This record gives sequence, C-alpha cells and structure tokens, in this order.
Amino acid sequence: MAQRAKTTSSSTPNEFEEWVRPHLPAIARLAARLAPAADRDDVIQEAIVRAWVKRTLFDPRRGSAAAWLLAITADQARKARGRTDRTLRVVDAPTRVASIDDRIDVEHAVSRLPPRQRLAVDSFYFAGLSVSETAAVMRCSEGTVKSTLSDARGRLRRLIGDRDE
Repeated sequence: MAQRAKTTSSSTPNEFEEWVRPHLPAIARLAARLAPAADRDDVIQEAIVRAWVKRTLFDPRRGSAAAWLLAITADQARKARGRTDRTLRVVDAPTRVASIDDRIDVEHAVSRLPPRQRLAVDSFYFAGLSVSETAAVMRCSEGTVKSTLSDARGRLRRLIGDRDE
C-alpha cells in the first residue's frame, strides 16, 4: 500500500512524470489511432492531466499503470471524436502487410470496424497491449476482448477479402 501512495496520491509532479514517462509511447500510439489527426496531441495532454487529477484512484491491484493510463487515453480520444466530424487517422500499419496497396486496404478496413472492435484492434495490435490490458482499456472482461478481437478479425477478412499470397 505504501508503494501505491508513492506513485499516486502523494506523488509530486516530478514523481508522477517519472511514473508516466515509460507509458508515453503507448499513449501516443493509441491517441494517434483513436483520435482525429489534429487532436492527437490534445488527447495526450488531456489524458495526462486527467491521470494527474485522478491519480489517487489508481489501484495497482486492479491493473497495470499502462492499462489505467491507456483507458484514460481511450476515453479522452472518444470525447475528442465526439467534438469533431473529422475521420480517424491511421498510423503504424502492421509490418506484415505485403505492399502499400495492401496497407491501404488494411487501414481502410480497420477504419470501417464498429467503434468497440476498432478499440480492441487498436489497443491489442497497434498499441501492443496484452489481452488483460486491453480489457482494462475497454472496461470489460478478458473473454469479451478475445471474442471482440475474433469478431473483428472475421469482419476484416470479409472487408479485405481472404487473399493468400
């Protein structure tokens, strides 16, 4: 419990910065995936401010710092999307995509997924979260994440076409 106090409720701004810093790349990737292009930096900033304000609510027994911070980021990205009509920006396409045409197909297909499936795909595949961390971001069970990812993969296969090259 003393460690919890050190990293959350009684942390100084410098301690908080050190605690958040290792998670910034994942926060940035998720914000870029989920938020409109022009709002990505705002989403990151709002997520970090929100985490600072709510730092006393972090409980390491309920999940990792990464999952907690990324759940806040996903929430801020959702709010940003609600404030704008712009489309999502897709970045960091998977390296296993064979060509630029295939990459465009994948990015277009991912953008056509329902919001919950897109969040699961972005969190698990693009932000590199584990199933349990993705569950924390999505605020659901690990089983729900697995079934949502399975449904998303099926839909992506239909959207892209099942091409074996």
